[in-house]
Amino acid sequence: MEFKSAIWKLTGFYVVIAMAISIIFSLVLYQFSARELNTALSRQNRQIQRMPIMGVQIGPERFRVFENTRLEQLEASSNRLKLDLLGFNILILFLSGGASYFLAKRTLHPIAEMVDKQNRFTADASHELRTPLTAMKTEIEVSLRDKQLNLEDAKKLLGSNLEEISKLESLSNNLLSLAQYQGIKEIPKVEVDFKAVVEESYEKVKALAKNRDISFTFDLGGAKVMGDRQSLTQLSVILLDNAIKYSPKKSKVSVSLAEEHGHAVFKVADQGAGIKQSDLPHIFSRFYRADISRSKGGTGLGLSIAKQITGVHRGTIHADSNKNGSVFTVKLPVSK
Repeated sequence: MEFKSAIWKLTGFYVVIAMAISIIFSLVLYQFSARELNTALSRQNRQIQRMPIMGVQIGPERFRVFENTRLEQLEASSNRLKLDLLGFNILILFLSGGASYFLAKRTLHPIAEMVDKQNRFTADASHELRTPLTAMKTEIEVSLRDKQLNLEDAKKLLGSNLEEISKLESLSNNLLSLAQYQGIKEIPKVEVDFKAVVEESYEKVKALAKNRDISFTFDLGGAKVMGDRQSLTQLSVILLDNAIKYSPKKSKVSVSLAEEHGHAVFKVADQGAGIKQSDLPHIFSRFYRADISRSKGGTGLGLSIAKQITGVHRGTIHADSNKNGSVFTVKLPVSK
């Protein structure tokens, strides 16, 4: 409702400006045209007055007839001009109304989208923060009411709370990363060996893969890109971690890197349940998690951060998926 109200207000503003310009133009045109008509008819009157000198005799009665005719023509032309200008302004009113509504809607649409995204982000962030806090509060309240709480139960409670704190820490770190990359068009870049970045990223997630009994296969060619090494490592870790989380135990994750047509092409393929085709266009949105099978404790921010990092490096990222698994592909311009 607020968006529609803003559109109509801006439309009215545009219409007022357009009509003010049109009316001013019409007044100037009317004054100029009336003056020209009067000048032309006055010239005719002078010619008539000079006729006796030129040997043509015109009586007073004929002269008054000519004068009255001149005034009638002047008034008729003036009235016709007024009607034409009135019709022109009415036409301008309708045309400017339609054009103003279109321009107002087009002008406000990006702002409305931005506000809507901000509201959704605030609501989603609040929900993500509230969930672990509510869990911690509930556990603590229940434990405090338990008069027979022993040391072992207290340790379990602290361990559970520590897990929730880890979730909050992960969420806050991801939010900071997302805020860091949003709105940035350029970052300081140096030549980075992307193969070394992938190998370093694997070392960071190797323990998680071992816990889930997931093996990795690598096909890494040499590829150097211009970028920020820390950001590229974060990008690689997100995709490797994502593949581990959504792969069944004792499965394989394939990682490849090659240089193709001036781009470093980095692919991570898992053997998970896959992503629905209807969900694929949204998986890089903030806090978006497709379904239960692909919502295993994450915050829904990882892929959004990956997309932001890829964007500031002038690259692309997309996903392909079927029932046999998903493949995430990142393309970055190679260093010249």
